Amino acid sequence: MGKLAGRTALVTGGSRGIGRAVSLRFAGEGADVAINYASNEAQAREVAEEARGLGVRAEIYQADVADPAAVSAMCERAIADFGQIDALINNAGLGSSHVDRPTITGATEAQYQLLLGVNLWGPIHLCRALVPHMRQAPRSDVIMVSSIAAQSMGARMGLYAIGKAGVEALAHTLAKEERANGMRVNIVAPGLVDTDMGRKLMSTFGVDNIRDRDATAPFGFVCTPDDIAATIAFLCSEDARYITNERITVSGGGF
Repeated sequence: MGKLAGRTALVTGGSRGIGRAVSLRFAGEGADVAINYASNEAQAREVAEEARGLGVRAEIYQADVADPAAVSAMCERAIADFGQIDALINNAGLGSSHVDRPTITGATEAQYQLLLGVNLWGPIHLCRALVPHMRQAPRSDVIMVSSIAAQSMGARMGLYAIGKAGVEALAHTLAKEERANGMRVNIVAPGLVDTDMGRKLMSTFGVDNIRDRDATAPFGFVCTPDDIAATIAFLCSEDARYITNERITVSGGGF
């Protein structure tokens, strides 16, 4: 029996990258998974089928997390389907390269709204929609997928860093408010990860193949989505039952 048997997780951005790895890691540990996706239904269905092959229930839900009405409707459907959601993995996000890495003063209103809509308001909408329901569970977990960008505050990363810093503030506050309800709230902050987002970021620095960074990366390899998924699964397991209000940076020890 897996470490997450009997649990049900809603994973945002669950059709690819870190979200895909989390969905499959949770399924492998015995958890049912509600897989959110924004636009690629085919990819989401592939993840769900792979999860079902591991012996759990998996369903897919389309919603733009920046849209509060869509989030509310998705959560209602997921609760109706599964009965109880007791883990929320706020993973969906857009990288700075999605808006061509503008400066703080050079960014347009539309660029701010796009990144903050998904990266900050998305987790807010999900918490508002699901946390009251999750209080009913004997144990529940909220994981915010942040980034080292909220620690390094690099130039031309401001729009992304602002959103992730806000998510961390959300997590730390929520952890204190919900501890009495048996809810653990933690942050996982990846460094560079071999995902579409990571590869696009590297391309802006002239790196066409992210694996070219292996030689200079900590421990000789760029972090993979499975590395992040393993950390998230640990935090949601009984092995981490006494951990809340913490940030784990998964970057090999450096920025």
